[in-house]
This record gives sequence, C-alpha cells and structure tokens, in this order.
Amino acid sequence: MDFSETQIQRYARHILLREVGGEGQARLLDSSVLVVGAGGLGSPLLLYLAAAGVGTIGVVDGDDVDLTNLQRQVVHTTADVGRPKVDSARDTIAAINPDVRVHAHHENIDAENALAMITGYDVVADGSDNFPTRFLVNDACFLCEKTLVSAAILRFDAQLATFKAHVPTPEGDHGPCYRCLLGGPPAGPVPSCAEAGVLGALCGAVGSLQAAEVLKELLGIGESLSGFLLVMDALSAMIRKIKVKRDPACPLCGDRPTIRDLSAHAG
Repeated sequence: MDFSETQIQRYARHILLREVGGEGQARLLDSSVLVVGAGGLGSPLLLYLAAAGVGTIGVVDGDDVDLTNLQRQVVHTTADVGRPKVDSARDTIAAINPDVRVHAHHENIDAENALAMITGYDVVADGSDNFPTRFLVNDACFLCEKTLVSAAILRFDAQLATFKAHVPTPEGDHGPCYRCLLGGPPAGPVPSCAEAGVLGALCGAVGSLQAAEVLKELLGIGESLSGFLLVMDALSAMIRKIKVKRDPACPLCGDRPTIRDLSAHAG
C-alpha cells in the first residue's frame, strides 16, 4: 500500500524496525483484532493496538464506566463515568489514531453471539475478568480457528499466554488451548478484582505485553507464546515463562474431543 506523508511520520519508528518495515506496517493497517473487555487489561491493550495502527479494532463490553474503574482502566476518563465503556474506548482510540476503525459491541460476549462476533477478526485478545468468559472465548476461538492472546490479573499476580491449538506444529501436533492449562472453570467461587483488589499499574504492564504478543502474531515475527505461560508477581518483581503441553484428554482439542459447539456455555 502507499502510505500518506502523515502515516510515514506516524509509523516511522515501526517502519525503521527490520522485522516490521513498510510491509509489516501495511499488514497491521490491514489487520483486525477483537478485544474482549475494555477494563484494566483491555485499556492499555486498546491504546497500544490503536497507536500501532491496527486497522480494525472491535471492543466488546456490556458495562458502563464507574469511578472505581479509573484507578486502572486508562482508556476512560472522569468525564466518561456513566457512559458505555465501548463508547468511551472508541472516542479515545479516535483521538489517538484516526486511521483505526472501531466496532463497538455494547454487550457481553456469550454462547449466542461469540462465534459470529469472533469470525470477523484475525486475532482475539481476551482481558475479561471471570473464568466462564475466558473458557467461552477459548472454545469459540478454537472452533473459529482464531488465535487467542489471553491475559488475567488479580491483586499483584498476572498471567499471559497465546493459544492457537488449531495451528499444526512442525512436528505435526498442535499447541495447547486454555482448557489444556486449567481443565475447566474452578468448582468454587473465585474472588474478582472488585472483591480482592488489583494493582492498577500492573494492569498497564500486562496489557502492554499482551498488545506486544498480538502485534507479533499479526506480523508473524518473533517467538510465539503458544505453548508457554508467562507468570508475573509484581511484589517480588518475578517473571517466569513456563512450558505448557497439550492435554491429549482435553475435551476441546484433545484426541477424542467432546466439545463441538458452544452449547455447554448456554444458559
């Protein structure tokens, strides 16, 4: 594609990178990413995807901006309190980069809309705050053959991983999905950030790392996090990269899959 003079200036630091260049930047402008959740993780993720020039960004979130969000959800401002988060995020993205098209989905992702919503995007980035949504998004991405970059955070701890079990490895196998990692949603109650708290600055760090992994997947550069789990402890400043193997007994991507649609998530 031919860049305008403004675009050449805007993306100059990307174009200078040998791994990106003009061809890579054009690919980003042609790419699309669905961000699930415009909260603590989704906020920095959306900001950096927009700044990078990802051409189409979808954001799905059924909540409105609350004053308690502003300690970490930096895509919103005090003036946005009471507005739908997707509308606030859309306006912020437009102010950052007019090249970006935003599809605002003011609804929660569920078994009824997930497949249709995910199908239209190249990569899905999940920053949701509950296990049912994470498992739903994982299953939908696998069924739609979409790469998923998933992050989670609570208190001072965070994790980040890429899942693309639909892509064969050079050895003829495939990497794990989210179910290979955890099996299924926890049986008992799990505290949310609203109940247990979360360090706001850690959301910025993890969401930015998540954006970097999304950009790597779109560009096809570097080493994918597929098959690994990045675990972070902010209190000890420790980051570990753990190998995660495919589970042959996984009900979604294993040798004898039993999940073929999203009916398990219905109701």
